[in-house]
Amino acid sequence: MSSNLFARSIHDLTAAAWFGGSLMGAIGLNGAAAQAKDPVERASLSTIGWMRWAPVQAAALGLHVMAGLALKMGNKERELAQHGVARDSLIKAAVTLAGAGVTFYAGLLGKKVGKLAEEGAEGATEPSPTASDELKAAQMQLKCLQWAIPVFAGTTIVLGAKHGEMQRPENVLTGIRRRLSWS
Repeated sequence: MSSNLFARSIHDLTAAAWFGGSLMGAIGLNGAAAQAKDPVERASLSTIGWMRWAPVQAAALGLHVMAGLALKMGNKERELAQHGVARDSLIKAAVTLAGAGVTFYAGLLGKKVGKLAEEGAEGATEPSPTASDELKAAQMQLKCLQWAIPVFAGTTIVLGAKHGEMQRPENVLTGIRRRLSWS
């Protein structure tokens, strides 16, 4: 397997883990935790599940960035020669880094919710009426971020697919012709 194909595979698989894990957590884990009979367990169980996933998520994001850098190095000539590749690479990098930042911040909020879980909750991201302002704020932010993360990850996957399409020979030739006509 060529190094570029290996990097592309790692890049795609780690983006899929980021997307699938975050979506499953928002729907499956948080939804299941909300069904716990004890209000204290609702936020606690969700936090435990997310903390078990956190090392896998961090490894996936780290490997994703490393594979992306390897792909960038392997495609630097194409980036210079083919119209749109450099721009799309920059957009994809910005989306990925923003999404990684949001994912990291959600992890910090999740830890805060875990520390305050003894206050009880309606669900993983739904505070109880008696919750402190600190817990309410963290849960309300998590409620938004749990959907923002799969949007970032999904956008990264779509942009990766666009990059793949740009590598088709007919698209490379068209992109080079466009680049030359703009020079």
